[in-house]
Amino acid sequence: MYTDLNLVRSDTLPEYSNYIDNGCDLFDSCLNCPLPRCRYDDPGWIQKEKIEERDMKIYRKRKEGCSIKILAKEYNLSTRTIHRAMRRIEKYNEEFNL
Repeated sequence: MYTDLNLVRSDTLPEYSNYIDNGCDLFDSCLNCPLPRCRYDDPGWIQKEKIEERDMKIYRKRKEGCSIKILAKEYNLSTRTIHRAMRRIEKYNEEFNL
């Protein structure tokens, strides 16, 4: 009845694993990481999140009256990139009726 258990290697069982939780360059521990996704599961995810966060800051400052040239200088971006950031956030707001 339990003969199939003999086919399992003992080192595949979790209690015999030598897992060392080294984390990554963002957090010291994988098991205590606050990120919703592991950065190694989707390598571009962190970069995308940073760009979206930057775009939101640009959008808010622009709505407060900051000029495109000042934003470009502050974020070390071209004026064209500032316009793209504004367009991305405006499109997002339209999609979700914000």
